[in-house]
Amino acid sequence: MSGPVSTDDSPAHEGDEHPTAPPTLERTAARTVDLAGITVRRALPRRGRRTVGAWCFVDHFGADAPSGADEAGSAAGGPTMAVGPHPHIGLQTVTWLLEGEVLHTDSLGSEQLIRPGQLNLMTAGRGVAHAEHTPPSSAVAQRGAQLWIAQPEATRHGDPAFAHHADLDAADLGGGITATVLVGELGGVRSPARTDTPLVGAAVSGGAEGRGAVALHPRFEYAVVVLAGAASLAGPGLDDDEPVVPGQLAYLGAGRDELALRTITGTELLLLGGEPFETEPLMWWNFVARTHDEIRAARADWQAGHERFAPVASSLAPIDAPEVPF
Repeated sequence: MSGPVSTDDSPAHEGDEHPTAPPTLERTAARTVDLAGITVRRALPRRGRRTVGAWCFVDHFGADAPSGADEAGSAAGGPTMAVGPHPHIGLQTVTWLLEGEVLHTDSLGSEQLIRPGQLNLMTAGRGVAHAEHTPPSSAVAQRGAQLWIAQPEATRHGDPAFAHHADLDAADLGGGITATVLVGELGGVRSPARTDTPLVGAAVSGGAEGRGAVALHPRFEYAVVVLAGAASLAGPGLDDDEPVVPGQLAYLGAGRDELALRTITGTELLLLGGEPFETEPLMWWNFVARTHDEIRAARADWQAGHERFAPVASSLAPIDAPEVPF
């Protein structure tokens, strides 16, 4: 369920400064995006907040996104995902499901069905292509999130890779709140997934009046994206009386050593953090780069069938790249 990013999400300029803040609560409304017939909430990137650590893209799709779970399209009555082969450079895709199934195929020869509680992590490096779709046999409409992690200079020209992690450990945050660690380390639990920069991503869930707390890394900046329910956040600069709800990116800044959480029944959220990224990346369509020339070259290679974007075994048609706006 990846991309594309447009200039509405991330202005196509080079060399912008990254506005890291001290402890704060900065609420930004997600943008509604239509992607292959599915309406999603795009929490990141947004104008004025393009990255949180190396996290540079967050799409929330499914029953609690604007399209709802009662539109036509799947066996469960929800919209069917059908994203044809498309390319990536300079990023990692992180796929996390709360409900349903998605089949991933890529130019490395990977074919992997992902289910709730499992993690797909694809590393693009210098170039990879993939496709994602709802299996015809799936009885439940998919609901979850896809995220991108910008790769640093040290790895962004490296080999592409794919990994599936079927078992992820969870940290107990107390008060009926748990955090499944997707990448990085949180609450003494470390994910087996590859990380190219210091960062963390966790899927936090809590029941009725859950109350817990988690230790944070003061050098990291953090953000919260609620996928279902609502959560109140307590700490410096935070207003516990105004919950964070779906459709918002709650940026928390850096310099925190703890975050207290209060949840309601069925709350699901993503806690994302990391050291401020080494530079503000240039993002356009499905590419994360540093210069316009890199973007132009990647687009030209995809359109020409260059070997760095090998064929993908998919019944879906490859997606043509739009014209670059710069």
